[in-house]
Amino acid sequence: MKKLVVFTGAGVSADSGISTFRDSDGLWANYRIEDVCTPEALANNRETVIEFYNIRRKELLEKEPNAAHKAIAALEDCFDVQVITQNIDDLHERAGSHNITHLHGELRKLRSSKNDEAIVPIEGWEQPLDARHEDGSLLRPHVVFFGEAVPMYNEAVKITQTADIFVVIGTSLAVYPAAMLVRYVPSHVPIFVVDPGQPDMSIIRNPVTFIQKRAAIGVPELAELLKEKYR
Repeated sequence: MKKLVVFTGAGVSADSGISTFRDSDGLWANYRIEDVCTPEALANNRETVIEFYNIRRKELLEKEPNAAHKAIAALEDCFDVQVITQNIDDLHERAGSHNITHLHGELRKLRSSKNDEAIVPIEGWEQPLDARHEDGSLLRPHVVFFGEAVPMYNEAVKITQTADIFVVIGTSLAVYPAAMLVRYVPSHVPIFVVDPGQPDMSIIRNPVTFIQKRAAIGVPELAELLKEKYR
């Protein structure tokens, strides 16, 4: 089987009703990044940060995978599929994908404030403000805040370097270091991009096929194209 690496951003979940980072309305519009998505915010205004991620978690539990997530999962019948996602939702998992690397963490998990690798699942949507890990530290969202390292990035690079086909879905290619993954795709490997906007493809050196459609429409079309071309 050919190795198909799928790199996804917020656009793949937008059709499920998940607020994207750049929405002019919706959840992110009501908060400043500095107030909810930095280590300093967690240290200085824990209540606001925990409330923000509780709201996002509650929203997520009310949503379902869309046609894009399902089409990606179904490609496992024909390809060795590895998903690398910038998203912290679990819609790829719920759609049936099995091999998923979350670059920026997972909303439905918490972790110790002392040990980044001490990760625990959360039942439901609400994290109590004073919830603690068994190591005694306060639990925090298992999310990579702005200014923090991206611990899974090196693993994502290794996966990218093994690709026979590389697909980019629903990302502006403007968030670093994640966007730089496209530079690790072997030079002979084709890249397919699905996005309704104009992602920054100037950093891509490989042959590119661009499908300018939203994910729920463009990804099922791409899936059929890949099956016809590479099976």
